[in-house]
Amino acid sequence: MNTDLPLQSERQPKSADDSSEAIGWIDQREQRVLAPFAMHSRNSHGRIHPEQEHLYRGPFQRDRDRILHSWAYRRLSGKMQVFTGEMGDYHRTRLTHTQEVATIARTIGRALGLNEDLIEALALMHDIGHPPYGHAGEDALDECAKEVGGFSHNQFALTIVQELEIVYPQFPGLNLTMEVLAGQNFRADKANVELDRLLEVQLVDAADSTAYDAHDTDDALKLGLVSIDEMAELSLIKTCLQHVAKKFTALDDSLRRTALVHQLVELQVTQLISHCAGQLRQRGFTSALEAMSSNFLIEHADELSEQKRELERFLYENVYRHPHLVAIRKTAQDRLRRMFDAFCDNPELFPAKYQRRAESVGVPRMAVEYLAGMTDRFCEQTYEQIALD
Repeated sequence: MNTDLPLQSERQPKSADDSSEAIGWIDQREQRVLAPFAMHSRNSHGRIHPEQEHLYRGPFQRDRDRILHSWAYRRLSGKMQVFTGEMGDYHRTRLTHTQEVATIARTIGRALGLNEDLIEALALMHDIGHPPYGHAGEDALDECAKEVGGFSHNQFALTIVQELEIVYPQFPGLNLTMEVLAGQNFRADKANVELDRLLEVQLVDAADSTAYDAHDTDDALKLGLVSIDEMAELSLIKTCLQHVAKKFTALDDSLRRTALVHQLVELQVTQLISHCAGQLRQRGFTSALEAMSSNFLIEHADELSEQKRELERFLYENVYRHPHLVAIRKTAQDRLRRMFDAFCDNPELFPAKYQRRAESVGVPRMAVEYLAGMTDRFCEQTYEQIALD
């Protein structure tokens, strides 16, 4: 019996008017490749503004494409992850971090039989609300906005995709599926224990942690903020270095660092897949809703979780709080506060379209949104213009 999937040209609908046929062949494919507990396209709750299904792209693939082509996503290339452009051009930006998260998440998702299109959409969206200067910028804007509800990059991402991205004549925002919006809403309200989340949403969180543990280690070593010898006593790093030593001999410092970072990703991904796949087999979930409503979590086993926490404590104390980085962040935060005050005192400084939004959300909120959307470079240019006026 031939079990090969039919060619796309054989299974796609014959006309753009036949939405049911469009989702039909996508459903057939997902039935073959996805686990029962994955989120299937046919079970999506749709969009706030109803749209006809696409001829050959599923709803979550369309979400991914809309996020990928958004202005906010492109601006991530100009926003720092941890380290600034003053320290060179090797280290990650928000964009490269997001791409690494998406790649890791898709790898794990494929191994577990989850919906890769939904996973990628969630991963590409997860950081689009980040302001310039990383978490330091977020802290400064949160302080500026304390009288109007504060600022959260996760919440701002929802504002971007529901209100600020104006690319369709029929509706504001990107009109993403309810599942992607719900996933981002969980990120914005993690303290709410009543919020259930799809396995795909959980997976992106795990991939985010895997990515930044590895690439923050890589960047910090490359920039000389810490050394491999200093990190070698950390349990997770020690294990990875032992694997590297078994595979290779006489590596120079650069190749040893690269091999260490590769192993750091490999170990986390492999152990997460092994741990979760075994548990999912035991649970035997028959639907995404059943899995989401249970107490099951996509997370590492206890031993690796503790090793990751040890590594993250080290990075916090020795990298994120490095005196050089602290000084740069303080300067950046001061600039954001001064610009916020300048925009609040002189709303005419906003471009015309932002002045219109200020009429509906208020000047302070608009000032925070405008600053949050800036790249690091544009923020510096704007500060220089305001300082000279």
